[in-house]
Amino acid sequence: MKYLICDDSKMARKMLIKSLKSLVGDDIEIVEASNGLEAIQAYKDNSPFITFMDLTMPEMNGFDAVENICKLDKDAKIIVVSADIQEASMTKAKTNGALGFIKKPINEDNLKPVLEKLKVL
Repeated sequence: MKYLICDDSKMARKMLIKSLKSLVGDDIEIVEASNGLEAIQAYKDNSPFITFMDLTMPEMNGFDAVENICKLDKDAKIIVVSADIQEASMTKAKTNGALGFIKKPINEDNLKPVLEKLKVL
């Protein structure tokens, strides 16, 4: 199963990968992107099962990347992972196509319910 993780912070990507592998197992394929433009290309190239998307990034923000990916694939499963927990940001992310929202810092406790909801666990 492929997962796309998009965040401009390498440390944030590492934390998410660690939590994801701890819950799902080591036998998963992870594709990384550091901005929204890279995420769109990575999505086209890899067709991931789930995409985890930060909101605040250079080149293209997560809001626009979510919207563009959902235009490419109406069934895209995108979870926003962000420190921006303003109600307006959460609403905009979901309006653009995100299925869920996890507040940073990510860990197994806040990741597990999302994976259960998407029937990964």
